[in-house]
Amino acid sequence: MNCPVLAKAEALFKIVNMEGKQDFSGLSPAPFVGRYGYPKVNVGILAPGEIKEDVWKYDSPRFWAQENYQIPDVVQLRTALINSRFSAHVKDTSRFLDAAQEIGMASQPVDVELHLEQTPVFHLNIDPHAAPLGQSASLKDVDITSNPKIHTKVDRAVSDTDLKAKDALVSLYESGFDENFLSRALSIGNFGIGKNRKLVPTRWSITATDDTLGLSIIEEIKDYAQHEYAAYFGGYLGNNFLVLCFPQPWSYELFEMYTPKPGQWTTDYESVFGRATYVEETAGGYYACRLGVLEMLQREKRQAGILVLRFITNEYIAPLGVWVVREATRKSVGLKPIVFASKELMLKYADSLARRKFNYDITQILKESRLLKGQEQRTLSAF
Repeated sequence: MNCPVLAKAEALFKIVNMEGKQDFSGLSPAPFVGRYGYPKVNVGILAPGEIKEDVWKYDSPRFWAQENYQIPDVVQLRTALINSRFSAHVKDTSRFLDAAQEIGMASQPVDVELHLEQTPVFHLNIDPHAAPLGQSASLKDVDITSNPKIHTKVDRAVSDTDLKAKDALVSLYESGFDENFLSRALSIGNFGIGKNRKLVPTRWSITATDDTLGLSIIEEIKDYAQHEYAAYFGGYLGNNFLVLCFPQPWSYELFEMYTPKPGQWTTDYESVFGRATYVEETAGGYYACRLGVLEMLQREKRQAGILVLRFITNEYIAPLGVWVVREATRKSVGLKPIVFASKELMLKYADSLARRKFNYDITQILKESRLLKGQEQRTLSAF
């Protein structure tokens, strides 16, 4: 059985050799930008305190999901990284920031020498938005000791100071760069119109990337034929997703439920016209889940009204970041769907599944669903 206390203890055991050490060489897979004190924030260069193989795995959520990593596996990887941090205004320039920006746009971990002000202090920092962090210390000096490997397309996007950040994100995503790479490059101020470039806290850049990529796909799928009644179900790390597709123009609604507490949920919605404001209740998970669903519709060349029910169980013992939502959604819609002849049959299936697997009554949720209420109104196609 997974236990957060055991996971933390195992992580501490793994890093005991770092005690008393303030200077080290290694590979840095990513930078990290904090949000507290904005617009003056902490910027971190993440690197393990000793030479490790396959350091790219320490910042690779899609790989973790593909290999079915469990919570202790992720915590162990992330807490082996030292967050060598310094303070900077979001519009600053400095040698430290230059190093962090090169790491943020490199395709492979970058060789660095790090010199710290003090011995790293361990504190397991878990967050609903970003992947966990463990050790941290103030950065005294940093040197990049080899030429970072930067893809030509990335270098071109970073060098183009007339290219909007959203256009850079979409172009590189369509070229095969994943959202984790794009969000870290965005966070360190590598994209956008020159005068507008600035640091973006990592948790904000993750959601901004998911939202931007999702909006781009929405514009594409609006030209596709409508989906049939279909249900996808799957999950990862105690996050289970029931994705219901309705044959109608694009719209999307997410309900999140913690199954040990029936009758309590959070929800957000968007119609075919989109949203004018940031979601109020489901936060970054809304955009992460939406991206996973949209990728499925894009593959199938369909559009649909999408109602998603997220069942969070006791297996999810510690928040690891919205990447879990994105990857659990991808796993769910990557499975073969069940197709139904009518809406009534699909909703009956959803109700039965929720009761059988989670002992959860979704009757009230279905009654309050704005997406389902919208279907009760006559559409233009009905005339």
